[in-house]
Amino acid sequence: MELQIISQVSKDYGISVRMLRYYEQIGLINSIRNEENSYRFYDETALKRIHLIIILRKLRVPIKQISDILNNQDASAAVEIFERNISELDEEITSLSAVKSILLRFTEELREKADMQVKFDLLSDTAALSVIDSLSFSKNYINNVKEHVPTMEELNKADEKLRKLTNRDVRIIYLPPAAVASAYAVGCEPGPELVTDDMVQRFIKDADLKSKYPASRHYGFNNPDEPVHGEGHGYERYITIPENMEVPEPLIKKHFAGGLYAAHTIPMGAWDAWIALHEWVGNNGYYEHNWGTIEGVCGWIEEHLNYWNWHTPGLTMEENDKNKQIDLMIPIKEKISKINNTAK
Repeated sequence: MELQIISQVSKDYGISVRMLRYYEQIGLINSIRNEENSYRFYDETALKRIHLIIILRKLRVPIKQISDILNNQDASAAVEIFERNISELDEEITSLSAVKSILLRFTEELREKADMQVKFDLLSDTAALSVIDSLSFSKNYINNVKEHVPTMEELNKADEKLRKLTNRDVRIIYLPPAAVASAYAVGCEPGPELVTDDMVQRFIKDADLKSKYPASRHYGFNNPDEPVHGEGHGYERYITIPENMEVPEPLIKKHFAGGLYAAHTIPMGAWDAWIALHEWVGNNGYYEHNWGTIEGVCGWIEEHLNYWNWHTPGLTMEENDKNKQIDLMIPIKEKISKINNTAK
């Protein structure tokens, strides 16, 4: 089997290049690097692991657990992880079943009294408690479901529905304009993300930024997302600073325009949520993409939350990543149709 380039793997498997790079960064997969043009290639072994990782992610297995499974030859370790996840799913299904049962009973009550003025009476505390008390929770909803082994097509459809974001999952936020210190690297080892992280960390320490500017925020974005002229992909970081602060080389002082963003919080590494956030913006009735607001990938940026505490001395990268949170953010603007309707 011939080697496949990272962009082709991303297209064929429906997984972002960012996600593939992260899997490689944490040791889940390995690529072969072409020294002449910095492109990453994957062999058959890597592709098989990628396929397995994708399936496990669709089964809602966290990345940390996937790492434990793939790096442990003992099948009992995987069994233990799966059993723990099954138990958590059982609890979730039971809770959802309770909610569904109550909604069904309310619906039945409303249908029976559709011709009566029962709105306030039915939804009074007494009426609601009466409906709830009449329900039987002796049987778990899952026990009423006939055993069925889903096909891959069914799994894909389930994954598509489960990963779809709702309005509860997305926040509309305004990022204020700010002076920033920019750290940039492209096509370097062990990767521009890690190189720029080291640059920013040194700047924070040397400038005593935490004491001088505790309100500082940290953003990052691919720039460019794909290799250009054989240099590899790039990554840029912004750390906000006071307007009058000087920035030493190799960092560059810039101005971040800020603006309106759709934001969704993820744990470190859950980059597949980018697709869901992109789809949420595309399907939203009030907002639309505001392309090209800054350099990089159409203005898509990541805010690394609580960045002051991202690097605990003595811990491995995997241990430091365990509790990290990131806001995925896509620049947006109000739709013209919404503005016109509001003006009427």
